[in-house]
Amino acid sequence: MTADEHPMMSEVQPVLRDLPLPDEAATLALGAAIAGLLRRGDLLTLSGDLGAGKTTLSRGVLRGLGHAGPVPSPTFTLVQHYETERLALAHFDLYRLAARDEIFELGFDDALHEGVVLVEWPEILGEGLPADRLAVRLEDSGTGRLAQMTGFGDWAARLRALAV
Repeated sequence: MTADEHPMMSEVQPVLRDLPLPDEAATLALGAAIAGLLRRGDLLTLSGDLGAGKTTLSRGVLRGLGHAGPVPSPTFTLVQHYETERLALAHFDLYRLAARDEIFELGFDDALHEGVVLVEWPEILGEGLPADRLAVRLEDSGTGRLAQMTGFGDWAARLRALAV
């Protein structure tokens, strides 16, 4: 499936929620809390500058799913696959992709079908993002980080229920 054939964002009413993250422990805790809400077929997108904490948040998600091993940034491998007792997770890093269709060549659709997909640098997909997703943008707040979360589609209700 190409990016043009993929389900696009539709008229969903997104839910917005901001959460201060004063330190790395808070970022890991947010990731673990998100992990508790994940279901097969979910998409989690992570945006923010280099060093904003995207890989730390990813590590928290994987720890929340029960993964105890290392969680390297997939910047050079483009995708890392993890099998946990609860869910399979594919962690994509699109920073080095030249075109949005390349993500589909990396197995994006199969990964969504088989488990959860976590995407760093989702901006390359533009309008090709699936309508149902949790989008997290990490920003420097001056006293740590700020997680700006947007729940689209089914994630709107789950984001309201996120306990952190």
